[in-house]
Amino acid sequence: MGGFPILSLMLLVPLVGAVASLKANREQARLIALVATLIDFALGVVLWASYDIGGAQWQFTEHAAVFTGFEWKLGIDGIALVLIALTVFLMPICIGASWNSIEKRAGEYYAAFLLMETLMIGVFTAQDLFLFYIMFEAGLIPMYLIIGIWGGADRIYASYKFFLYTLLGSVLMLIAMFWMVNEAGTSDIPTLMTHHFPVGAQNLLFLAFFASFAVKMPMWPVHTWLPDAHVQAPTAGSVILAGVLLKMGGYGFIRFSLPMFPEASAHFAPLVWGLSMAAVVITSLIALVQHDIKKLIAYSSVAHMAIVTIGLFAFNQQGLEGSMIVMLSHGLVAGALFLAVGVIYDRLHTREIDRYGGLAINMPYYAVFFLLFTMASIGLPGTSGFVGEFLSLLGIYQESSWVALVCTTGIILGAAYMLYLYRRVVFGAQKNADAAAMPDLDAREWAMMVPLAAVVLWMGIYPESFLAPMRKDIAVVEQRIDAAKPKGDANVKIAAVTPVAAEAGEAK
Repeated sequence: MGGFPILSLMLLVPLVGAVASLKANREQARLIALVATLIDFALGVVLWASYDIGGAQWQFTEHAAVFTGFEWKLGIDGIALVLIALTVFLMPICIGASWNSIEKRAGEYYAAFLLMETLMIGVFTAQDLFLFYIMFEAGLIPMYLIIGIWGGADRIYASYKFFLYTLLGSVLMLIAMFWMVNEAGTSDIPTLMTHHFPVGAQNLLFLAFFASFAVKMPMWPVHTWLPDAHVQAPTAGSVILAGVLLKMGGYGFIRFSLPMFPEASAHFAPLVWGLSMAAVVITSLIALVQHDIKKLIAYSSVAHMAIVTIGLFAFNQQGLEGSMIVMLSHGLVAGALFLAVGVIYDRLHTREIDRYGGLAINMPYYAVFFLLFTMASIGLPGTSGFVGEFLSLLGIYQESSWVALVCTTGIILGAAYMLYLYRRVVFGAQKNADAAAMPDLDAREWAMMVPLAAVVLWMGIYPESFLAPMRKDIAVVEQRIDAAKPKGDANVKIAAVTPVAAEAGEAK
């Protein structure tokens, strides 16, 4: 890009749009928000096209001193690139989802969304530790407002629970950051990723960061804020919460925990495996008995994000690549499922599963899109869901066959609750006249569904286009953690045989 500050521009555009939206009426505000998000999407396309896969690890870097101890440092690698692409792709869809449903205080609503876009992109582009922390934590504020002001009947409870859970976990992370900067003498993230922190201190540092990232994912048992937040949030809030905000926890693990604290990551890998296995099984069983469509999808999100942590802590290329693809796929598929819920909620104003049924008769196009996203959530080959889950489970199988076996049950349970949901909503007799009278997708809803469906199929059929930009950076992380790799049960035989073979060679 010849030194052009495209990352700063991507942060500035939605921020300017947010300020403009505050002074605008409803029609003006939603138009400003749509234009701002589309401009950022166009810049994201330029960023993707300009990224040099075989080039330097950190590209599009920007550096300016703000004041002593704090610097404006931006830059991305392939891992950040794909998450930025996910963010700018989903944001115009969120604005479209809010087009007719938000009537009160619309200017503030769209301003909150645009501010959140700035902060989310800032998380993925920050190269200074404290700049990352500011962006990471400030993103709570607009989401808190979106749930608390424009949410459902219990929005106050859900917004406070969301805010307190995610904020309290990050206090320990801030303390750990101060210690790291004092010990390493820099707050530069690329430098810290190669710094060798004392092994004795790594465990405490890992736990401090884990307290924040585990809540953000969210991991079991600190996941209870998520179903409440999803149920109470407006449709677009649920889309961006599932699509991007949950991915900040996974990004934190692969950017900070694994490369900066490799020995501690290996030490705590069995803990992460145990929590992930519990999440896959327990939340999937809970999803099976839900009556609220949103709550069912929310619990499925916890199970899918557990596959991400399993892949990350498999400590090999397949697991790391799989976890990244699961994050991208879940961002698209869960966002699309919440969007599908929003489509019928806008017509009938209920999320109760039993209020629907037989929608294939009067909403056939909706039924087709809903089916595609349901199959992608299950992990049907040819969709985005299959690629990530296959790689993640393959990665963990190389380390522990028992963990892989337990996590595979999540796919079976996932098929059970998603197909059960689809059958009750789309097939069967039309028991309620108001549901039977609902019209099919309009032009605005087609414009939201088609891009999501296209990318879900694209990722499923040709995942290499998403793997290629981040493969080199994943290899760097893998190299960093390889020496500390834990020995799971799949490696027990290798570990036991190697010394015997060495002794036999010496005897000869």
